[in-house]
Amino acid sequence: MDHVTKAQHGLFFWLFAGTFIFFYPMLISIYVFLPLLIGAMGYMLVQGLERAKAPFILLAIVYMVNLEVNLSLPIFLSVISSLLFYLLLYPSLKHFRRCIICRALLSVVFLDLMYLGCLFAYDFIFQTQSIILDEILLYTLIVDMLVVVIL
Repeated sequence: MDHVTKAQHGLFFWLFAGTFIFFYPMLISIYVFLPLLIGAMGYMLVQGLERAKAPFILLAIVYMVNLEVNLSLPIFLSVISSLLFYLLLYPSLKHFRRCIICRALLSVVFLDLMYLGCLFAYDFIFQTQSIILDEILLYTLIVDMLVVVIL
C-alpha cells in the first residue's frame, strides 16, 4: 500500500503541472503580488530546446501564452524573447559548464531583462503602455531566480 509506482508518480507530476499551468496565470490576474515566473518558464523552454524534450517545451509555451492572455500582454512576446535569448545569448553562457546554478541564474536574469526590453520596445513602437515599472517587477525577478535555484 505504501509503494507508489513510477507511473503513479508520473501521473501525479503531469496532473500537478497541468493544473499549475492552467490556473496559476488566472491567480496572477487576481492577486497582483504573485510572481510572473517568466524567467523560470523561459529557462524551462531553453532547457527543453537544448535537451530536445518536447514536454518541457510544450509546458513552457502553454504557460507563457496563458499568462499573456490573462494579463492582456502581447501574445507570443515572451516566447519570442525566450527564443531570441536562446539564439543570441545562451551559447555564450554554455561556458559555465561546471557552475550549473550560475548558468541558471544568469539565464533567468537575462530572460527577464530581454522580455522587459521587448515589452518596452513593443510599447514604444505601438505607443501603448503594457506595464508600469515598480517594485513588483523586482520582486518577480528575485522569485524567478529562487525558483530556478530550487528546481
